Amino acid sequence: MRIDRLELVNYRNYESLELEFSPEINVFIGENAQGKTNVMESLYVLSMAKSHRTSNDKELIRWDADYGKIKADVFRKYGKLPLEISLSKKGKKAKVNHLEQRRLSDYIGQLNVVMFAPEDLHLVKGSPQVRRRFIDMEIGQISPVYLHDLVNYQKLLKQRNHILKQHYGKQTINDVMFDVYTEQFIEAAVKIIRKRYQFMELLQKWAEPIHHGISRGLEQLQIRYQPISGLKPEWTPEEMASFLEQKLIEVRKREIERGVTLVGPHRDELQFFVNGYDVQTYGSQGQQRTTALSLKLAEIELIKQEVGEAPVLLLDDVLSELDDYRQSHLLNTIKGSVQTFVTTTSVEGIQHETIQNARLFEVSHGTVTK
Repeated sequence: MRIDRLELVNYRNYESLELEFSPEINVFIGENAQGKTNVMESLYVLSMAKSHRTSNDKELIRWDADYGKIKADVFRKYGKLPLEISLSKKGKKAKVNHLEQRRLSDYIGQLNVVMFAPEDLHLVKGSPQVRRRFIDMEIGQISPVYLHDLVNYQKLLKQRNHILKQHYGKQTINDVMFDVYTEQFIEAAVKIIRKRYQFMELLQKWAEPIHHGISRGLEQLQIRYQPISGLKPEWTPEEMASFLEQKLIEVRKREIERGVTLVGPHRDELQFFVNGYDVQTYGSQGQQRTTALSLKLAEIELIKQEVGEAPVLLLDDVLSELDDYRQSHLLNTIKGSVQTFVTTTSVEGIQHETIQNARLFEVSHGTVTK
């Protein structure tokens, strides 16, 4: 898949912008705080209907405007697909082929992207929340059902926590709705955990040989999904539900004391091991960066396998963060196979032919020139 044309109206620092892209490499060059990342972010929002930089959609609208809009002509293997995201103070609307979508979860998946930004280099070292978000965003792109289940789970979690807070300081909970929510919560949790296990299995399949190649055959990468409840991937849904129910009974008193749900996929963890050692704790910065790069390249292959065509790759100011060897490995991998968007302050020092043959855009004070 590829993006041929982009139009922005009142988006961030752009009042109006229209661009046509190369099907291969597109590079945005400019100093910091000029608007390079805003273009990149708009492509991400076009794909995921949300920003990777903020949870407040109002920040995406130009400061003196009432609304903002992102429009693009996307080409997939079956033809042209116009996409549109409209932003206003009342919320956002998404259109596919000029038809408004009833739910955002029906929209996501029309355009698949893999974003690699400097913060992704902290995927290994960062908080568990960062890794859970990584899992959820990537599964959501290839499985709209997962997004629906995740929204349902988060709603049930909120309702359950609300009742727990109401019973703060008490010994027990005598509330029929709490039991109903807990039963539904367990059912939703099992669906999420099973899907995450399946996704991790696929990610492992692709990431392991990629990491082995980047490390020149010296390192073996293992990805491990760790549910806080202790659920095992080989269990049936019924066995998982029964085990989770027992766990929630065991922690009930502590949940009442703290007013929050202590067991469930909202607290699960993702771990990375290189040659048997936990990379987060014992890995060097180079190993952590190689692991992050392996995951991103594995995402491309995984989406290609699941969807039947390559996603669009967004490299936001990340090439300068990689050493020459990892930089070359990344550029060799994407060469000629994935439409790629790159932001950088300079292409000097990047000798790879992929960049030298790219379509270049200069960005300065919210103006983009080819």
